[in-house]
Amino acid sequence: MLHRVRTYGLLVLLSLTTALHAQPLSDEARISLLTCTPGEELYARYGHTAIRVCDPQRELDLVFNYGIFDFNTDHFYWKFVRGETWYELGATRMTWFISEYEIEQRPVYEQVLRLDSTQREAIWQALLINYQPANRQYLYNFVFDNCATRPYWLIRKALGGDIRSSYSGNSGQTYRRFLRQYTGAHTWANAGINLLFGPRADQPMSDQQRLFLPEELMRYMDEATLADGSPLLLSSNSAPFQAVSTPWYATWELGLVLYLLLIALLSLYDRHRQRWSWWVELVVGVPYLLLLLIVTFLTFFSCHPLVGFGWRLMIIPLTHLCARLIYILR
Repeated sequence: MLHRVRTYGLLVLLSLTTALHAQPLSDEARISLLTCTPGEELYARYGHTAIRVCDPQRELDLVFNYGIFDFNTDHFYWKFVRGETWYELGATRMTWFISEYEIEQRPVYEQVLRLDSTQREAIWQALLINYQPANRQYLYNFVFDNCATRPYWLIRKALGGDIRSSYSGNSGQTYRRFLRQYTGAHTWANAGINLLFGPRADQPMSDQQRLFLPEELMRYMDEATLADGSPLLLSSNSAPFQAVSTPWYATWELGLVLYLLLIALLSLYDRHRQRWSWWVELVVGVPYLLLLLIVTFLTFFSCHPLVGFGWRLMIIPLTHLCARLIYILR
């Protein structure tokens, strides 16, 4: 979606520049929370959140999206590893926004907020201010400051902090178990994430901390009420995300078992010929050493909040040692 936003950016910028000097939103205006279902890429597995501003009287229908990033940024991957990825607020027409997700066959759910004219205008003006070039970029943080938390706090501020919800959802769960729902408990992606995550990922989340994921925010809003007890939403089109399923032959557990068997067979072969195949330790040890260096770097020199040393990093050497005991204890 990034390239499409860039292509039409001038048209949107011109319409927003006009809007900055135009009259306030009309009484027909509606502001909605949009929740996009997950995509195939790992960075899209958690879904996406955006804000829609629709005013038929002013022929205005825009989507504001805090999830824009550019792979062509100088030293992008180095900044990404350090946790210094700058995201920005993008704006596009609703039709263009939806068409991108239709191409990827990803449903987009809409929740229309129950707002008075003052609250609608507060959100609208805040979005326009945030879209100004000097304010558009922000330092992205996956769990504390992202495409879902920004709309939530913007809406909450416009309502004076008066949002309550009976949705308990995943409150009290740890970050690790929570994210597993989206990457899949048995996928290689989840195994890699678990190797990188440290003890902080095993801390339970508070009610507001869990709203960094789009689906959780959507379900929270479905049951949200204002201070007077009235529902926060005028209407809602929402549904739970589909759980990730992994066939047995693609699970990381099977890969670990096959690795154990392979090293065990090599150990039997070494025992039979009474020679130690040192190349096996090199093939395994060098990537593992690189993994430890990456975790060390991320722990001490990056802004990633959940990365750190944990016992799961010992799974690889312990599995290797168990398989090699066949030769060592001959």
